[in-house]
Formats: sequence, C-alpha cells, structure tokens
Amino acid sequence: MSPVLEKMTIDEVFDAFNQLRVLIIGDVMLDSYVWGKVERISPEAPVPVVSVQRRELRLGGAGNVLLNVQALGAEAIICSVIGTDGPGDMLVGQLCDRNLNCDGLIRSDARITTIKERIIAGSQQVVRVDTETDKYITDEECRQLIAKAIELIPTCDVIIFEDYDKGVLSKAAIAEITQFANEQGVPTVVDPKKRNFLSYQNASLFKPNLKELKEGLKLDFDMEADGEFEAAVEELKSRLNLKGALITLSERGVYIDYNGQQHRLPAHVRQISDVSGAGDTVISIAACCVALNMPPRFIAGLSNLGGGLVCESVGVVPIDKQRLKEEALKEIVSFIGS
Repeated sequence: MSPVLEKMTIDEVFDAFNQLRVLIIGDVMLDSYVWGKVERISPEAPVPVVSVQRRELRLGGAGNVLLNVQALGAEAIICSVIGTDGPGDMLVGQLCDRNLNCDGLIRSDARITTIKERIIAGSQQVVRVDTETDKYITDEECRQLIAKAIELIPTCDVIIFEDYDKGVLSKAAIAEITQFANEQGVPTVVDPKKRNFLSYQNASLFKPNLKELKEGLKLDFDMEADGEFEAAVEELKSRLNLKGALITLSERGVYIDYNGQQHRLPAHVRQISDVSGAGDTVISIAACCVALNMPPRFIAGLSNLGGGLVCESVGVVPIDKQRLKEEALKEIVSFIGS
C-alpha cells in the first residue's frame, strides 16, 4: 500500500476533503430547463407546440464543478466574470441559495451572462437556445480577474481551471495566475478546451479526454498500437511542462502520468444512464486528491470511480460523497495496488 495511505484510511481521506478550500476559475453559466408536453403542431410553422408544465434553473459550466467540490465536503470558491443582466442576477441567486462562496465573482456591464435553455417534451429535448458570447473579457476585466485570483490563492489548497472557451480565461490570465500559484505552492488542475489548450504551461495536473488530447496536439494515434498513446501523453507533458496528466478514456477508463508514475485503470462496469457532467466530477475529485498529495494511482482510481457513479443518474448531478466512499472501500485494492 502507498506510504501516504498507510497514514490515512479512506475515512480519513474523505474527512480531510472537508478541510479543503478549492478555487474554481473559469466560465460559469446558467442551465435553464423547460419541461412540457406536445399535443399539437403549430399553425404558424411545422414545429411542435410545447405546453409548459414546469421550469428549473441549475448551475452550469464551472458551476457543476462547484457543486461537485461542495458535495465532497470542501469549500468551493468561484472566480469568474458574468453580466449585470437578469440571467446574471439569477446565477448569483443560484450560487447564494447553495451557500457557495462568490468572493471571486466579478459583474460586468459590458458582458452577457451565458444561459443555455433546453425545451424538453416528455423525455425528448426539442430545442436548445444558447444566449452567450465567446469573446474574451476586456483587458480591465482580465486585470480584475487576475487580482481576485491572486488575492484568494494564498488561502486555497488547490485551483481548478474550468475552461469552456467562453472568454473568461485567456493566455495572459492563465500564465499569470499559474505562475503565482506555483510561487505559493498551490497546485493547479486543468479541465481544458480547444482554444487555450496549449496555454496551460507549468500546470500541476492536466485533464483532457481522448478527443481533446488528439485535437489539442493535432495527433492521430492508434490506442491499440503499442506505445503510441503513451508517447502522445509524454509529448503533452513536454510541450506544456506539466507535472502530470490525467486522460479520461470513456469506456476504456483513465490513464495517469504524474509524479513519475504511470497507471492505466479500466472503467467500472455500470448501467450508464447519462454521461453528462462526468468530467466535472472527475476533475473535482482529482483536484481534491492532488490537494491532499495523494498518490497517482489513488487520484486516478477515485476520480474514475466517481465519474462512473454519476453516469448512473439521469441528467447532470454532483457526486454522492457517502456512496463514493462506500464504493471506494470496496474497490480500494484495485486502485491503490500493493
């Protein structure tokens, strides 16, 4: 068993999550759901008429990472830029209703708040309407974001960059925040998207999925060919000067290359209902484990386990901490090793 885990039982690891402060920097947004039923086609156009039965607002984007971190017992702090518009007010309301820390939230008169509205009839999504911008925040807003991050980082145990390519994170902001975090000894864990993929130099742990890895490096490798995938991960680490990489492989499980160790763990056999939000759960668990300086195999194993568990639920839901702990106790040998 790992020397770290000889000193900490699974119960103690999960208790330690409760002491963590996690700073989530990136694109936070609103998810809006309208449920109804269709009984006729519109006389105005060949489209269904949805008779609304209920509406619901949820936190989206980086907001789901906040909820997962909170569900693990840690304090989740958002650092982002949203509008001073109505959706922005509703987003702040959602954060406050869930007792989430908004100390790093910046409101902008020049920016709209991202809201994704889904119209659902029965179990079928009829249409999605996105109100958003993907333009970068202004230089002044970027300076404010960096200042907020620098103010908060010394009080935090780990940083998650949650990038949805909506413009909150830029190359300059990423570089300055990461440099300061490294100077403070606070690890940075990255959930990347395409636009800034190669901007996360000197991060602690970088978590793309397989598709993002191929697109980000502009490589097409064969997962079944001996050594090609591992060589791509090594290239990723070299190009970004990363301490480590955690690659999610969907039904193939996960692969971690971190602190001089490489481990590939298979996916758990589960009844998959919905993969939405699984990546948010994985990054949240991984970040908390990195903050506690857990060994690489444990980081990958617990993250992989949590990602699989949320796939059993319909819709985007945060991890159930108690169930994760119960499953971890069952699976401990498989993702800790001897």
